[in-house]
Formats: sequence, C-alpha cells, structure tokens
Amino acid sequence: MPSPDPLSAIRVVLAAPSHPGNIGGAARAMLTMGLRRLVLVDPRRYPHPDAVALASGATSVLDEARVVATLDEALVGAVLAVGFSARPREFAGRVLGARDAAAEAVAHTAYGDVAMVFGTEMSGLSNDELVRCNVVGTIPSNPEYGSLKLAAAVQVVAYELRLAAGGGGIWRAPRFEPATADEIEALYAHATGTLAAMRFLDPKMPKRLLPRLRRLFARAALEKEEVNILRGILARIDHLVRR
Repeated sequence: MPSPDPLSAIRVVLAAPSHPGNIGGAARAMLTMGLRRLVLVDPRRYPHPDAVALASGATSVLDEARVVATLDEALVGAVLAVGFSARPREFAGRVLGARDAAAEAVAHTAYGDVAMVFGTEMSGLSNDELVRCNVVGTIPSNPEYGSLKLAAAVQVVAYELRLAAGGGGIWRAPRFEPATADEIEALYAHATGTLAAMRFLDPKMPKRLLPRLRRLFARAALEKEEVNILRGILARIDHLVRR
C-alpha cells in the first residue's frame, strides 16, 4: 500500500560523497523539508564529527542513514530513480528540471520507493551511474556559473519535493480587528482638520489631496488600533499647532 505521506517513500542517495560536512548539510536540508531517508554510497569519511556539526540538529537523519557499497544496492526496491546532473550528457534519457522531476517522483510514490540520486562533489554522477537512473534531473542555474554545493543541490530538490507533495503551507501573520467605516471616516475628518490647521491644506482649494488621502486609507485596510495610533499622532500635532 502506498504511504499517505509521499515524502516517506523518497530516499536521497549520495554517491561517493567525499566531505562529511556535505553529508551533514544534506541531512539538515532533508529534515527541514520533511525527508528522512538518507543512503550513502561508499562515503570517503563517515561517520565523522563534521557531519554531525553541519547537520545542525538533524542527527536523526544521520542516525538512520544506510551505508552501502554500490549504487546498485542503494537503488534496490526503487520504482523510479532520478539522477541529478548539472552538465549535459550525450546519452541521457529524459531530462527534467528540478520542479518537474520532483512532481514525477512524488507521483511514483504511489507505486513504491523513489530514489533521488546525487553524485560526488567534484564531478557529480559518472555516466555509468547516471544510466542506472530512469530520469535525469537538473537544477536550472546561471549558464556561466552553474556550480552548486552538494548540500545546496539537495536543499533545492528537497524543497521542490515538499511543494510537489502538497507541503506548501506557510505561516500566517495574526490578523487584528479591522477599523469600522465610521472610525475611518472620523480619522479622515480629523486628518483634514489637522492639515488645514497646519496650513498644509487649503480647504477652499483641496485639489486632489483629500481624494488621495481617502484612497490611501482605503488601500491600507486599517485596523482599529492603527486608527487609534494615527488619531493620537494627529491629536499631538493639534496640541502643538495650538501652542
């Protein structure tokens, strides 16, 4: 049965990572986006304190990571493997941008596990490794300088996977009580009087100032407390003008 959480069916495979810090950075990138399954293919140095340090608290991903000897082992049981490459390959099959690749990966989780495969930091996936993947994924970047750190590439793909899985919800700022129409009208009248007292406004020749002021108040969608603050400022100006 497919998992109700598509991200739980996705494994991130790092092929021959050379720097343990990048393993930790990848773990952090994964957990931030809800991915937990990390597979390391023949890592040069792992376990390592640098991996733990760069994980910045995402040690649960490191603790559960699988270490295997070959890419073939890492892909066992995967119904889809997406290999990421920044440079064009002559014998690449289907090539998808990171967003489309993530959407295809999430769709395939309905049938089983999916592997997102990243190569070593220096040269990426070899041609032999890439042909073991069903799809080639690539991250659109500056054609004059398309180099991404391994952990950064994992972060981009993990973000796209989260969006594709429907995890695009964001936090919302709290909403406060809106001002009523009569409160805004009273503010408008108060502002008109204060501007006239300051001789900034000539009531006999208001031109477009007052309509624009009303438009500003309408566009701002003022809250009750904001109206109170503005009227307090106007009251202080009124006091100083009278003095």
